Amino acid sequence: MSVITLNIMIELKSIYKSFEEKKVLNDVNCIFESGKTNLIIGRSGSGKTVLMNCIVGLMAPDSGVILYDNENFLSMNKKEVISLRRHMGMLFQSSALFDSMTVLENVMFPLDMFSNESYKERKKRAEFCLDRVNLSDAAQKYPGELSGGMQKRAAIARAISMKPKYLFCDEPNSGLDPKTSLVIDQLIYEITKENNMTTVVNTHDMNSVMGIGENILFLYHGQREWVGSKDEIMESSNQRLNDFIFASDFSKKLREANE
Repeated sequence: MSVITLNIMIELKSIYKSFEEKKVLNDVNCIFESGKTNLIIGRSGSGKTVLMNCIVGLMAPDSGVILYDNENFLSMNKKEVISLRRHMGMLFQSSALFDSMTVLENVMFPLDMFSNESYKERKKRAEFCLDRVNLSDAAQKYPGELSGGMQKRAAIARAISMKPKYLFCDEPNSGLDPKTSLVIDQLIYEITKENNMTTVVNTHDMNSVMGIGENILFLYHGQREWVGSKDEIMESSNQRLNDFIFASDFSKKLREANE
């Protein structure tokens, strides 16, 4: 059986955003490719979070164009925006699971809200997603009974329950130990490939950058400073990027290992 690959991507053109007199995003241009893990990196205050908020519609840029598969998100009417958002999956920094719901109910929540399928079909989909993140045994547990890593996996299962075309992950490894972080990174990477999603990850974790960074946007003071892959990043002559990389614990360890 042949697999049809869709060229679904997100393109940013001349994105500007200011708060009062402070310019946070300044002429950001970038393409986030389908079937790839696209990372946004930069120091605190570089504009990463504001940029992602603009991309998903939680915040409006002052000017610019945000294209989803060549359709301008910023000029869509309310009905079109709702339709597009049904194709978005979100993994929040805090996991954002509902404490009063079981893990299975949490994963079913988007399906209950937006799907027209029967309860049996919705439950089957949720169970499939939990199995995919290796959490089938935790279906009837509550979020408070799970470790931080298990909560992130449950949140990933919920994020992919609606079979999104676009997956957004805000600091997915925040608060996790290095070993668990690697598991989450690999899961995000594998799910991206399996579903040919356009995945955008906001992170400051250099382990993530070097592990799954296929297409990386480096922001510096709200501007696009560098774009490339994990294979290109260590060869870059961009001084600001190098300063950012080699200031991290990951890079210190990498240099020590090569000495």
